[in-house]
Order: sequence, then structure tokens, then C-alpha cells
Amino acid sequence: MKPSLLPLSLLCLCASELAGAVRLNLHGRPRPRRVGGALQSRANVVGNASVGNLGDVEYTTDITLGGQKFTVQIDTGSSDLWVAGTVPNTAQTGKTAKVQYAVEAVQGSVYTAALDFAGYTVKDQAFIEVSASSENRAGTGLMGLGPNTGSQVKEAIGSSSGDPVLDRIFRQNTSTPNYITVLLGRVRDPTDPPNGELTIGELLPGYESVTSQPKLAVSVLESSNSGNQHWQILLDSDGIIGPAGNNVIDEFNVETAVKSTSNDKQLTVVLDTGYSLPQVPPKVAEAFYKDVPGASLVSRADLNGQIWQLPCDKEVNVTFKFSGAKYPIHPLDTNLDLNLTDSSGNRVCVGAFQPLTPQDGATYDVIFGMAFLRNAYTYINFGDFVDGSSSSTADPYVQLLSTTNDTAESHSDFVKVRGNSPWTPTDATLVERLRARLPLIIGLAAGAGVLLLLAIIACCCYSRRDKRRRGAFFRPTYQQLHEPAPPEAHDLHLIGGQGQANGRGGYHADYSSPWDARY
Repeated sequence: MKPSLLPLSLLCLCASELAGAVRLNLHGRPRPRRVGGALQSRANVVGNASVGNLGDVEYTTDITLGGQKFTVQIDTGSSDLWVAGTVPNTAQTGKTAKVQYAVEAVQGSVYTAALDFAGYTVKDQAFIEVSASSENRAGTGLMGLGPNTGSQVKEAIGSSSGDPVLDRIFRQNTSTPNYITVLLGRVRDPTDPPNGELTIGELLPGYESVTSQPKLAVSVLESSNSGNQHWQILLDSDGIIGPAGNNVIDEFNVETAVKSTSNDKQLTVVLDTGYSLPQVPPKVAEAFYKDVPGASLVSRADLNGQIWQLPCDKEVNVTFKFSGAKYPIHPLDTNLDLNLTDSSGNRVCVGAFQPLTPQDGATYDVIFGMAFLRNAYTYINFGDFVDGSSSSTADPYVQLLSTTNDTAESHSDFVKVRGNSPWTPTDATLVERLRARLPLIIGLAAGAGVLLLLAIIACCCYSRRDKRRRGAFFRPTYQQLHEPAPPEAHDLHLIGGQGQANGRGGYHADYSSPWDARY
């Protein structure tokens, strides 16, 4: 059953009824900045985000659950639906569930209730009911659009009746293609409106060419680690282009922390609409911001960690590459204005690409949140990630269509909003390149030292063997004079009668013995 269009609030999605597909209009607004309490990407994906997910925008939609309206954030980085406050007309499951995030968690009882979302109705959708608080206001919540293997609700219930929302929609509406697309707007953009759209099983008009873009295979984790599965894809080995047009991965010797990746230079990227500020390896953040005049890596208590702080009027241009396709990032998305001041009270901005240090066992290197996703139309095909898929269902994949292609317009937008304070980006210096490769240099030096030592030992051994061989060559093979004469030498007189006569009837030696000096 598909009801009429859903009413939407300020930051909400507006649904348009379509046959077998639904398109929703997104509208963005500044997100309220919460100190130390903003939800981050799930912590059970191994990694240490150094800064809270304090963002500039959030994207939500209205849903109806148990007959009551809730405004929920749309999040491709998690899998479960939860709402804060009391939901009417529910059925108990007797289960509880907890979804752990980087700096906080939500937990509560698991119920089922009728859900109306994006023109679809699910009669008994499972969800977590969370107690309302200052952090999670009554009537709000979050809807995860990630793979079902990360669902804590499904794990608690133990059957497909606990499947996430999209799995339920795809399974009961088999005519609906099992993909979603996301287009996010940019707040304070003087050229484009701050809205976006989410579609289920439909392509946005004007963006159909997304299906001709490279198909980026979703990196599938081992079944033993499937709870950490996200929409994660591989960046190109030369896929980070810095402000100077330089190859950041090569110049700064950036390597993946994901051991299963065959190419050390390919980073695994998680696509997460619920995450404002992208997370990248520290070397990448350094490459982006270290040369910006006035920039510094600072530790801020209000951001729970380190972040690059820089003047708001400095334009930083970077580009990423997936399967050869380039995705430039709008300068308003690389240098973010979060209404912050420095220790002297001066207004400052922050580098959107925050330093991230993965831990042992990491399954990803990078989180691309809204600051990246606002620059690409994102197509996510669930493939066989939908619960109950047959063995013939294709593997999941992602396609990205670049939306920030007019560099002149992007520059003009930045100048209108922030002003213009030009600077000249430079490549990494020789010292920086050597420093980035210091572990490799030390390893090579140690290896060379070991080889040199082995060579010296080998030379010494060879020299000794050579001396022995030369001594053996010149050693005499005749009997020494101090040894007794061989028997044959004493018997020489026996042949005297057998030789030619010398005129006196044979041999008449005039020596006394074979060893006579006259012999």
C-alpha cells in the first residue's frame, strides 16, 4: 500500500508517489552544534575518530510510526531504526538492543509497529524505543540505510522479522529495484539551493548518467566480521590529488591499514550520510592543510580532539579518484565554518577532512561523510545484501556521478561567502617526502647493513678456504728424505743381470746404495 504524499518539516524529505519507485526531496539547514555528544559513525567499525561529528548540516525525513510522526536522520552508515519518546500502537518483542557509536550509544526495548515511509507501508517494522533526553529529543530519531548485517535489532530478534527498513521494503515490493540514490544539498551555497533528494528504486531526472559511471564493488568483509559491514569501496592508488595538484598518496607514502587489501596504496572508503566531517589518514589531512597560511593542527576541547584550524578565507581545492573518475570537492566543503573562535577570540574555520588513526584490525581507512557526498550523486545497489536474496543476485556496488565540475563557479561561490585571500599551494618538499618514507628508509638501511655484514663474513670464509686450497696445490707428493726408502728402490740391484752388458758381464754399479750421493 502506498499512501499519499508525506508531509515534511524543515529538514525533511518530500515524497512524490511513483510506480515501483519513490523520490524524496531533501532540504538542509545548519545542524545545532553539540559539545561532546554528537553521534558518530559506528564504533564497532574499528577506528579512532579524533574529532566529534559536529556537523554543519543534517538531513532528516518524517516517518509515521504507530500512527505518530517522528523526524529521523537518514544515515547510510548504520542499519537500525530508533526513535526517542513513546510510540503508540506497538507490539512487544521482549528484546532489547543497543547501538554503539563513537562517543555515545542508544539503547532500549525493541518493539514493532506500522511504519509509513517514503510512500511505503511496513505493517510490523522492528525498532528501538529510546528514552527522550537533551541529546535525543522526543519525536526525533535515526533511520539506518546500511547493510542488514550490522543491524543490532535483527541480531536481538534473531530472524528476518528484525530486518532494517529498506530490506523490508525491498522484500515486500519485489517490483521496486533494490537500490537507493542520494543527492545532498549545500547550505550557504550562493549558486545552488540547500536541498537534496533521496530516491528508492528510481534515478533523479538529469542524473541518469550515474549508471554509466564505473561500478565500484563493495568490499565485502568476512562472515565472522560482517557486523562491521558498511558501504565501503576502494579509492584509486593515485586517488588523492592535493591543493598543488600533487599525488598525495605517493608523495606522503600513504598506505592502507586494511590488511586484506592487495594494493597497499588503495584506501578503503566508507560512504556515510550521517557523518558530516570526512575522516582521512593524518598524512592526508596534513597534505591538505599544512601549507595554508595561518593553519595549525590544534586540540580543541569542544571538538573532542585534534583538527586542522585555518583562516576562513583560504580556499583549498582537492580531488579524489575512483576507478579513474575524478571527484573535485567544492572549497566550501574543504574549509568549513562551524562558528568557532580561536583562543584569542578570532573567528576561525576548520579543515573538513579530519585526521583519523585506524587501530589494529581496521576494516576501513576513510569515512566520506556529507562534505564529500555533497559533491557526488550517489547510487547504492544493495545486490545480494538484501536479506533472503537468491544466489543468482548480483553483488552490491556503488556508482558516483561528480556534481562539482565547474571550478570557476566553485571559486566564485567561495569568494562570495568567505572572501578571497589567495595563497600558492606547493608540492611536498624533499624533506617531507623523506620523512614520510622514514620507516622504509630505516628498513632499507637495516637490510643493507645486514647484507654488508653477511658479505664480509662470506669474504672471510672464502679467503680461508682459498688459502687452504692454494696450500694443497703446492704440497709435495714425493717421499720425504727422512723417511725410509721404498722397497722398490732397494731392489734395483736385482735387475743387474737383466740389463745390457757393459762389457763386464752386466751392471756393476760403483755406488754403494740407491741413496748414494753420486746417484
